[in-house]
Amino acid sequence: MRICKPLLSPNATSHIVWDLPGMAAPRILWEHKPLEAARGCASCAGKRDSFKNNSQPKFFARSSGLHSRSGNDIVSFRHQHHTHKALRYYSSSAVLFNSASSAIAPAESPSTMVAEVIDGTAVAKSIRQSLNVEISQAQTVNALFKPSLTIIQVGNRPDSSTYVRMKLKAAQEANIICTVKNFSDSITEIDLLSEISALNDDPSVHGILVQLPVPDHISEIKVTNAVAPEKDVDGFGPLNVGELAKRGGSPLFVPCTPKGVMVLLETAGVELTGKNVVVLGRSDIVGSPVSYLLRNADATVTVCHSRTKAIQEYLKEADVVVSAIGKPEFVKGEWLKSGVVVIDVGTNYIPDATKKSGQRLVGDVDFESASAVASKITPVPGGVGPMTVAMLLQNVVNAAKRYYIAQAKRHITPLPLNVLEKVPSDFEISRAQKPKHIRDMAHEIGITDSELELYGPHKAKVQLSLLDRLAHRKNGKYVLVTGITPTPLGEGKSTTTVGLVQALGAHLGKIAFANVRQPSMGPTFGIKGGAAGGGYSQVIPMDEFNMHLTGDIHAISAATNLLAAAIDTRMFHESAQKDGPLYKRLVPAKRGVRTFSPVMLRRLKKLGIDKTNPNELTPAEISKFARLDIDPDTITWRRVVDCNDRHLRTITIGQGAAEKGHSRVTGFDITVASECMAVLALSNSLSDMRERLGRMVVASSKSGEPITCDDIGCGGALTALMKDAIKPNLMQTLEGTPVFVHAGPFANISIGANSVLADKMALKLAGTEPGEDEAEKSGYVVTEAGFDFTMGGERFFNIKCRSSGLVPDVVVIVATVRALKLHGGGPDVTPGVALPEVYRKEDVELLRKGCTNLTKHIANAKQYGLPVVVAINQFETDTEPEIAVIREEALKAGADDAILSNHWAEGGKGAVKLAEGVARAANKTEGKEFKLLYDVDKTVEEKLNIIAREMYGADSVELSDLARKKVETYTRQGFGNLPICVAKTQYSLSHDPALKGVPTGFTVPIRDVRASVGAGYLYALAAEIMTIPGLPTHSGFMDVEVSEDGEIEGLF
Repeated sequence: MRICKPLLSPNATSHIVWDLPGMAAPRILWEHKPLEAARGCASCAGKRDSFKNNSQPKFFARSSGLHSRSGNDIVSFRHQHHTHKALRYYSSSAVLFNSASSAIAPAESPSTMVAEVIDGTAVAKSIRQSLNVEISQAQTVNALFKPSLTIIQVGNRPDSSTYVRMKLKAAQEANIICTVKNFSDSITEIDLLSEISALNDDPSVHGILVQLPVPDHISEIKVTNAVAPEKDVDGFGPLNVGELAKRGGSPLFVPCTPKGVMVLLETAGVELTGKNVVVLGRSDIVGSPVSYLLRNADATVTVCHSRTKAIQEYLKEADVVVSAIGKPEFVKGEWLKSGVVVIDVGTNYIPDATKKSGQRLVGDVDFESASAVASKITPVPGGVGPMTVAMLLQNVVNAAKRYYIAQAKRHITPLPLNVLEKVPSDFEISRAQKPKHIRDMAHEIGITDSELELYGPHKAKVQLSLLDRLAHRKNGKYVLVTGITPTPLGEGKSTTTVGLVQALGAHLGKIAFANVRQPSMGPTFGIKGGAAGGGYSQVIPMDEFNMHLTGDIHAISAATNLLAAAIDTRMFHESAQKDGPLYKRLVPAKRGVRTFSPVMLRRLKKLGIDKTNPNELTPAEISKFARLDIDPDTITWRRVVDCNDRHLRTITIGQGAAEKGHSRVTGFDITVASECMAVLALSNSLSDMRERLGRMVVASSKSGEPITCDDIGCGGALTALMKDAIKPNLMQTLEGTPVFVHAGPFANISIGANSVLADKMALKLAGTEPGEDEAEKSGYVVTEAGFDFTMGGERFFNIKCRSSGLVPDVVVIVATVRALKLHGGGPDVTPGVALPEVYRKEDVELLRKGCTNLTKHIANAKQYGLPVVVAINQFETDTEPEIAVIREEALKAGADDAILSNHWAEGGKGAVKLAEGVARAANKTEGKEFKLLYDVDKTVEEKLNIIAREMYGADSVELSDLARKKVETYTRQGFGNLPICVAKTQYSLSHDPALKGVPTGFTVPIRDVRASVGAGYLYALAAEIMTIPGLPTHSGFMDVEVSEDGEIEGLF
């Protein structure tokens, strides 16, 4: 053999040619253009400048490894710093070169096989570049698409650190966020598992990789198995490995190295169907999983390992060899058949005195001999290694895409509803339906496991962190359900709310939430019954809904009663001690050090005392800080119980001998009447609830200063008692649509609506991601306001919406033929007594007279600048002419539509037309101009007059002397700019329940004004409001039993 190497200029070409004895003419084996070589050969790329400056690049022949094949000698050639590994640099257009005469003639292919190198470095680079482009393009649609990988490294082994740096660099090239969490090698297994669990719960992390090995005291199996399957981008977890091993399995991720092997085979154009493939090695990391992938590609796979006999025989029959055994240059060329494809996964170091490190990296295959036999071969380094990291990055991007696709594909799977012609009792209907597991419901609507706190199989709390995760979403459509002035029987607002949501979700395919209040157990065991809806439009399980739920009301009871106890205790201790001893006991030394608690620092700030060392206060400051000097006659805070107990309405406390005569008259309210409940309903976050609880005013000092919960020192403790109660409760309807049940402020003296946080959470879950078609994908959140629109709707807008910043898209007003006949002059109706005949037969004229009440409510609602839809809640005695009259009068009054709905008897199917009408109105873009009724900076009396005139139709309000005095006090204390809640009868637009229809020419008497400063409003009493109801002769509790299998029976 002869090497022809002309002298080179920077643009000269060097040839290596075959010129062996017996050859008809020399053949070009190697053609090297120095500048192009740098582009074609990754290893030469870094030498590009030296090629330019070196006019004599050093090529040499090496005779080692020669063997005979078909009578021809095989020679391998080395560049000065590496072996050129393929004839990808050897073009089929190569020509004969006569070294003596420089004559050129067409080339003949040498009879000896010279392998094409499968360049993993180039393929991996291409993958990183394509990932970068893919991510950038995705971010033009959704800027939040940011694939993120977290690498966990325990200790700082040099080899592990090197691998981690490689992954960081590759991730940066691919535009992937990569974070390394490095832990000391002394970390315990429990602590490491806890860290992995936290990353599993972090929605911003799409992939988790544990850099192996870990220290001996930590189980690699436990650690890798702890990674959530949807974040197991290494593919080592049991779910992914198990799915890969199954025929037809669906792993979320394929292990990176085996996946890289398959991509290299595909890139090289290797057809695997029907081919014999030998896999050397059976490790869980490479050998076994790559054998599964090859089998799934319809290859015939043989796995050989250290105990396999006569490996050479298997190899001699192989069309493809994948070696991952960790033995340097174990596989020899003479073991392989001609044309075999060789994938060398091995990474082994052998001594090499020519290297600075004294060693060099080789694979499991003897490259020189194998490349002379194989048709294609991967080098080491530069073959499978770079592909492992590239596949890791591909898995991370796939994980991120899967996460965002799942968010976009959220949907509700309805429960089939077996509707009977004769509607059974509410309890029988509820018991007959088997609910979904609440975890399945959560998954359907896009709530993650880490955001869900299960309370059994059918209810759960949802963490507020969801609001941060979904903050980028545009809200869904917000629907407010209210009613006309009701009869004592109720007109079905809750039933309509649930039926409407069942129609939207189960029949129209929308994400739709019913957001309702949690009922008190007082009415449940009294006479009113539950609040889960009725008929075939209910929240289920209704017994769990109506009793205890997740304990929120009990938490509010505990918080309210703690503050009541603290008030009386503070007065007791102040009366028995002088300033110095009182202060010393309030701020005791602990381990010899006195410090103010956080709530005390709040009081100091309020008082204008900027000291933080308890020992630095002056006697005057001590007195000011320690002595609240509460006026007992001004205490407004009462104890509560979640039961209708009339005998607790007025009580005397402090009659024990130990109380030393410190008794006073007070009373109990029902728990839902507590200001703590109103605070829960109106809070926008946990921190907001803490501030609201702290500023609740419980009394005044004898000098007229407001005394707050924080002054008493209870704000933090109340927040601690209610920290779980602030999380909304997730349930479902009869047809498997989601329901948030949260908060239940007493409608008589508060907003009578569910919580702001539940609404915000549902609006995000029903909302749209960036780039989604809002008209197509937007869901609906349907909530209700207590009593009629004039009371519940007015408070909803002027108090709740003012606090939350949310604005409904449409108002639904529920009307019934029965109630409108009552307002037309029909006789009174009484619960438990048969309806008078006029309500059971057609009377169009009486009905038309009563429609004035409906038209007034429509006019009231339209003052807020929103569309209005009337829902006609159907009863079996209603007639078509009567329905036609309601529709006619509603449209005449300006309603967008008036639609008959039979959801009580038919479930969501009976409310489909109503749902379609509500959706049309909610999606209107013209004519919406939301506005509140009044400016809070007006005086208290001005705001009262606006409400009375505009909503009730009154001439004015008249304040009693007590009310006027209270208004003056609250204004002086700085609370005059709060919105107003008017507590009055729900059975009339006026203050007088006897005045039906649309009364005029009346004055609303305001007997008293009280402050709910923490909740954020004043409430004016226009009637005697009972804040703890009594029990009837026959109470609901008399019908309740528990069966032997633990099932509650006898509810409703």
